[in-house]
Amino acid sequence: MPFRSHQKIQILHVDDDPSITDLTGTFLEREDDRFAVQTATSADEGLENINDRPPDCVVSDYNMPGTDGIEFLQAVREEYPDLPFILFTGKG
Repeated sequence: MPFRSHQKIQILHVDDDPSITDLTGTFLEREDDRFAVQTATSADEGLENINDRPPDCVVSDYNMPGTDGIEFLQAVREEYPDLPFILFTGKG
């Protein structure tokens, strides 16, 4: 029987569209009850959340106003070089 941890896996989802963060958070939490999803609607808000309470993983949109996903990834890497980071886009 495989070992399954009951510890929560903290995921930070960053997307400028709140309906997407809500939908994705709901989907992930239904997929596995260990997932706890926190959301942010900008890279700046995401960085604040990471600095306040680093998650286990970041999932970020690429196409965001102001700071895009690549710039956000670079900012995260400066302080948290080993933090898993998934970058995605719904377009292109």
